[in-house]
Amino acid sequence: MSEPTTGAGGQLRTLAVRITEDLRAQLDIVAQLTGRSTTEEIRLALEHWIEKTKSDPATLQKAETIRAEIERDAQTRRKAIASIFGGDDVPMDAAETSASSRPAIRRSKPGSQ
Repeated sequence: MSEPTTGAGGQLRTLAVRITEDLRAQLDIVAQLTGRSTTEEIRLALEHWIEKTKSDPATLQKAETIRAEIERDAQTRRKAIASIFGGDDVPMDAAETSASSRPAIRRSKPGSQ
């Protein structure tokens, strides 16, 4: 059974969250006051939290550290594959750069030489 889609955001997925009865009561009141469902209030709160987190300098620094670790791991794995199966041990970025820096092949128009 497929889940409904929401356009730009992609497919909706269910997430179970355990909260206290007190927090749930407050959430229900907020939803009643805004005229939205508790599910919509939770989704909006999560979106707000993620946006706030994305602009936090400490989080940005951690993200950069994780990105660098991922790149190092990817390079190690590329080298391992190259050593097992042969082939050039060229980093993906360098391969893409060299391919894009090659001169374009000019094709003559039909009927001209």
